[in-house]
Amino acid sequence: MSKSSRVRVESSRRGRSLRIDGTFASFYDPERVTTGSVWDALVAPLLWLPPPKRRSVLILGLGGGSAARLVRNVAPQARIVGVERSAEVIRAARRWFDLDALGVEVVREDAQRFLARSRRQFDIVIEDVFVGSARDLHKPDWLLDGGLVSASRRLRRGGMLVTNTIDETAAVAGVLRPLAQALLRIDVDGFDNRILAAGPRGLTGRALRSAVGAHRVLSTTLPRLSFRRI
Repeated sequence: MSKSSRVRVESSRRGRSLRIDGTFASFYDPERVTTGSVWDALVAPLLWLPPPKRRSVLILGLGGGSAARLVRNVAPQARIVGVERSAEVIRAARRWFDLDALGVEVVREDAQRFLARSRRQFDIVIEDVFVGSARDLHKPDWLLDGGLVSASRRLRRGGMLVTNTIDETAAVAGVLRPLAQALLRIDVDGFDNRILAAGPRGLTGRALRSAVGAHRVLSTTLPRLSFRRI
């Protein structure tokens, strides 16, 4: 399956992969909810919040909807808003990744512009925005230069900001530390990604690990995850 040289959907016995400029951007197996990889770690912090605090979720960088599918499983009644700037990616997500079945409010817009104009509040913001190709994948400059601060302003009291990093982990952590009372790092075995979760004081690696282990679906990925407060 292929739409263009920039956005490609590849199928295998394991499932479907979305690749954008050569980057592994989403994964979907119709037979299971989990991905066994980075998206499981991105959504895991949602489990630390009590069910009444799982009402609304903002995903910046919706892609094929891998994170959104897990969010819908963890918080079936949540309002999920997914921001994605590429119309081509959204078309691929709807055609090949069953995006419309998730009940996501899809906003086709650049994440920076969305944060600049929106005044909506969320219980958790999941940031998964990258630019560049597979050989030069990085966070856009605007995220470190005020973007993450803007994202934190979209949180309700006691909410959490979760971000996916690779090479900029230390720089992103430096931005997040003053914005939250606790900062966790989640590593995924076999991946270079480092997931950072900024939240209230009670957020600890032990508490989050326990919450993931108790979940009927995400517990299958727990052996691949490590948690530590930084």
